[in-house]
Amino acid sequence: MYRNKNIKRTELSDLGEFGLIKRLTENLEIFNSSTLKGVGDDASVISNNGGEFLVSTDLLIEGIHFDLAYTPLKHLGYKAAVINFSDIAAMNAIPEQITVSIALSNRFSLEAVEELYEGIKLACNKYKVDLVGGDTSSSISGLFISITVIGRAKKEDITYRSGANINDLVLVSGDLGAAYFGLLLLKREKQVYQANPKIQPELVGYDYILQRQLKPEARTDIVKLLKEIDVKPTSMIDISDGLASEVLHICDASTKGVCIYEDKISINPETIKIADEFNIDPTLGALSGGEDYELLFTVSQKDFEKVKDQTDITIIGHITDASEGVNLISRSGSAVPITAQGWDAFMKNKG
Repeated sequence: MYRNKNIKRTELSDLGEFGLIKRLTENLEIFNSSTLKGVGDDASVISNNGGEFLVSTDLLIEGIHFDLAYTPLKHLGYKAAVINFSDIAAMNAIPEQITVSIALSNRFSLEAVEELYEGIKLACNKYKVDLVGGDTSSSISGLFISITVIGRAKKEDITYRSGANINDLVLVSGDLGAAYFGLLLLKREKQVYQANPKIQPELVGYDYILQRQLKPEARTDIVKLLKEIDVKPTSMIDISDGLASEVLHICDASTKGVCIYEDKISINPETIKIADEFNIDPTLGALSGGEDYELLFTVSQKDFEKVKDQTDITIIGHITDASEGVNLISRSGSAVPITAQGWDAFMKNKG
């Protein structure tokens, strides 16, 4: 293929994943009034006379997003479905249908593919989501999984990243960092096995962090809870790339700042224990690890009494004016600017 040598080449790693998405989509024109929200949130929103459809797609690639050396195919299928369900939950909605497309090389048998789909079906059964279609193809380099999820919600119930207001409370469901340390553990045991196949993996006692990495859950229960207590989040996102990245997304979309308090971030004792083994600050894992698939959201101060005593929801900060910046208030009380250190598909020298 001819290429003009005078044209400057820009490496994708220079842009990063989110920079690339912004570059490819910044000049997209919307032609249909039924498109209420295009690119820029966890899901697109398509008008259906008040009962809006939400649509999102994720692509998982072997060697980039997962390693079959330590990821069972059934777990992979379950996780692939659930992380798509999470995108719909992040819009304050409930998933209803998915389509699944796969490409696979000839090293996969029928039994292997059935195992993958068994995991997908388990997720669909648990969350009452219908698998309604998809596609299959061959691949010359491993396994590719693309899932499109469709949800539905009333127009007035949908929550975007862009709605945070000054003095809103910042909340997180569940605890953070466990999935990241589960991944570190699996990578460590893989390296030990590669060095000496006679040594069996030491995974006993790490059930929680392994489950968080291999079999995450979408927090549709939080969406239902918020509806039950009559709380409409002002902004919302799921935590797939680490708390720091997601906080920045909300602040950027809402043109606001934030104060997050380190001592309020919920971290499981097992996560703290293994963080100590790896000599890594557990807060760093929570901020930058990713794959927790918890919900980060903001609510009005008037809803404080409704949310303050709810199980599995923690108030971790508040929204500020943009001029005050995006800050982590450390345990010592100092303000540290939050920067995105989360996972990036185009990062150089990925581990």
